[in-house]
Amino acid sequence: MAPWAFISPGVVVRTGHTVLTWGITLVLFLHDTELRQWEEQGELLLPLTFLLLVLGSLLLYLAVSLMDPGYMNVQPQPQEELKEEQMAMVPQATPLRRCRYCLVLQPLRARHCHECHRCVRRYDHHCPWMENCVGERNHPLFVAYLALQLVVLLWALYLAWAPLRPWERAGKQATCVHKVYTKPGLHWLKGAPSSEASAPSQMACSPGSPELSRGREGGVLLHPSSGSPILSCRSGLWFFQPWGLWLRSSGLLFATFLLLSLFSSVAGLLLASHLYLVASNTTTWEFISSHRIAYLRQRSSNPFDRGLIRNLAHFFCGWPSGSWETLWAEEEEDSSQAV
Repeated sequence: MAPWAFISPGVVVRTGHTVLTWGITLVLFLHDTELRQWEEQGELLLPLTFLLLVLGSLLLYLAVSLMDPGYMNVQPQPQEELKEEQMAMVPQATPLRRCRYCLVLQPLRARHCHECHRCVRRYDHHCPWMENCVGERNHPLFVAYLALQLVVLLWALYLAWAPLRPWERAGKQATCVHKVYTKPGLHWLKGAPSSEASAPSQMACSPGSPELSRGREGGVLLHPSSGSPILSCRSGLWFFQPWGLWLRSSGLLFATFLLLSLFSSVAGLLLASHLYLVASNTTTWEFISSHRIAYLRQRSSNPFDRGLIRNLAHFFCGWPSGSWETLWAEEEEDSSQAV
């Protein structure tokens, strides 16, 4: 049997996430980003803060991915079995169902996960990026991970974008080009620093000046300190450095920027959706499949919603405590009294 047959999908996913996280961090430190500039200037507070946030998000990811989301034992212990009074509180119209796979009696809001092959209390969803279920025990950490990960992604997105901005590449030591003059066989740039540029002296390039490199495609303006191409001109138009040179110098950083943009969008949408679900005390599974769930199909509103403050307190702090069956019974009693 092949060696990789013994490697579980969870190991592959978690290893890939770890390598991708530190790989993106390494790209940001190796390129001419603010992280590298701070490090070269000896200002280590912000780079260390960024590294600590990255490490914190990675540890939270591993914690959510590896911890028990709230699995139900196939052979329940006495303290895990539903008490008779709790079972009596559940309306007869919505009897507790026995899982056809685990053969355990599922409490309200539990569901069998076909990927994990276990029943999970307060099942939310199975996350393929975590290779684990999100349930009663790890859902609060999952939301905390999304929040921290979004902060890291947005900061990294800014760091990756800053060197790619055109006004940064022609910024402090180079000139702000105002006009481009072109004649057959002769290309030169006339420039002067604008009021927004920080360069105090005027710089102009002519065909004979060392800052201008002439070739088949016209002139190329070089950065006066680093010598890297900044602007090129041909046919009376001015461009930032040619695509080939730009891809060689900034292609990896640009690819990193695109990845960060995608991950930031996904993390932002996930965080917003889960905060909404937490505020209303519902789960992803209940929100999507309420028409298929017996204890929700009978009600026009969410029977577990206790208001924003109490929902948040119960989700993050476990207060007020109590089983979902008790809460269902209280809600059912209030509804019957109102009628």
